[in-house]
Amino acid sequence: MPEMTEGRLGRRVRHELRRRVLTVRHVERVTPRMARVTLAGPELEGFVTASFDDHVKLFFPSPGQGEPMMPDFGPNGPVLPEGAPRPIARDYTPRRFDPELGELVIDFALHEAGPATEWAAAAAPGQRIGVGGPRGSFVLPDDLDWYLLAGDETALPAIGRRIEERPPTARVLAVIEVADGTERQALPERPGIEVVWVERGPRPPGQAGRLVAALEALILPRGSGHAWVACEAEVARQLRRVLLERHGLPKERVKAAAYWKRGAAAAHEAVED
Repeated sequence: MPEMTEGRLGRRVRHELRRRVLTVRHVERVTPRMARVTLAGPELEGFVTASFDDHVKLFFPSPGQGEPMMPDFGPNGPVLPEGAPRPIARDYTPRRFDPELGELVIDFALHEAGPATEWAAAAAPGQRIGVGGPRGSFVLPDDLDWYLLAGDETALPAIGRRIEERPPTARVLAVIEVADGTERQALPERPGIEVVWVERGPRPPGQAGRLVAALEALILPRGSGHAWVACEAEVARQLRRVLLERHGLPKERVKAAAYWKRGAAAAHEAVED
């Protein structure tokens, strides 16, 4: 049984940390800049993802290698054989997990060149990739009146999953920045779901202006709610500030995360005071 501790609003669920090597079953382009990769394999047995913003660590094969190098997981983190090179790894959100089909779906936002983008852009059935985690989940209660989701393309897998899995009686508001109209994904359209698309045009990603303005313009519903933000680090800080100062939400009702950081090869961290 997973170990659980109660939080101020939701609950933290800890999972057994396991490493898996999975095989690409299917690849598609959801939009021109979003690749969806379906993974499968017997090692998916026992996989758990309990929250829409869980993240797994993906381990990519080095150039010229067919198999990813996977570290062992010790009490203080990953453990590599002495002298072994550090594996190429990045954090990603499970877009969907179907235990009956034995499939794990990962969406890759294809930005500037990097090992994850290069791998996803060229991914084909039969290729292998390593998966570690999730280490844990933060599960929000299902009885809130509304949920606000805001972010850029890197947040879209989590936002799409949350909309699909939303409590049936709750309102969901989503503010999503994409490059242009071709990057708008088909999301469920039902009463209680409101999606605001923000197109940045030729501007590079990681600029706060339009996403901040869209969030400032929102009128939040009455009742009990929770706001979730994920995008570039500095933009996430500004969005969090809007939610706390302009909309007056208490800190325990806002969760903000940096899914990437300009100038950094890899980043995934909470944004707090």
